[in-house]
Amino acid sequence: MDGGWTPADAARVLREPTAADDKYSRGVLGVRTGSTAYPGAAVLGVEAAWRTGVGMVRYVGPDRAADLVLARRPETVTGEGRVQAWVIGSGTDAAAREAAETDALQALLAGEAPVVVDAGALDLAPGAAAPVLVTPHEREHTRLRDALGLAPRRDRIGAARETAAALGGCVLLKGSRTVVATPSGWSTTLPAASAWLATAGTGDVLAGVVGAVVAAAAARGAVDADELGPLAATGSWLHAQAAARAVAAAEGGPVTALDVAEQLPAAVGALLRRG
Repeated sequence: MDGGWTPADAARVLREPTAADDKYSRGVLGVRTGSTAYPGAAVLGVEAAWRTGVGMVRYVGPDRAADLVLARRPETVTGEGRVQAWVIGSGTDAAAREAAETDALQALLAGEAPVVVDAGALDLAPGAAAPVLVTPHEREHTRLRDALGLAPRRDRIGAARETAAALGGCVLLKGSRTVVATPSGWSTTLPAASAWLATAGTGDVLAGVVGAVVAAAAARGAVDADELGPLAATGSWLHAQAAARAVAAAEGGPVTALDVAEQLPAAVGALLRRG
């Protein structure tokens, strides 16, 4: 484990587009999130992905969520097609998932494109063939560990590393101090984020940010589970920086998930200037 993820580490991961780039070389992110009950999760994840700088976002989901996504981000493409990474599960409930949706998600997890697995799809992550990056909070992490046959463990860093090894995927364990771990045993921690992030929808934003960073990397070449670690840490760092900017704009007051998403371009720009 290193001493914690730094701006210099994050700056090495991002790449500014050049005159030779097009939307495909900048990364195409597929987003299969949201539900009739929670359509806003789709809007927040798609918004965050666009504002992080991905080349294209392709949304696949319920009609109501798709309508809201297009109303907010009309540049989004809806329906199946070419993607280089996926975000799945945000704003969904495994207990309410229909069999056809389970089959569709399992097909993505059996593919070659890396998959960011959030919220209501975490139960499908064990056994995935695709490179997976799971984004649980503490309670979700406990359930995932139970599914993997792992005993309770209070050490968050050790637990995340153990989960990553058992899963064969990257773990982004959310919290005031986020931990990222990969199957090889590599791990890092993120600086403490603003407590104002403890509000509905910020996890959906995080999934979109991380998905965009992963898609951009996958556009440049294959990404395995261990390579997902620095990408996850960079996405989490950008999310925290956007939150800090949103809080500053609110003069230290409360912020919403959409406030955080709207600050992502400035956070990305500052990091690129540093790099």
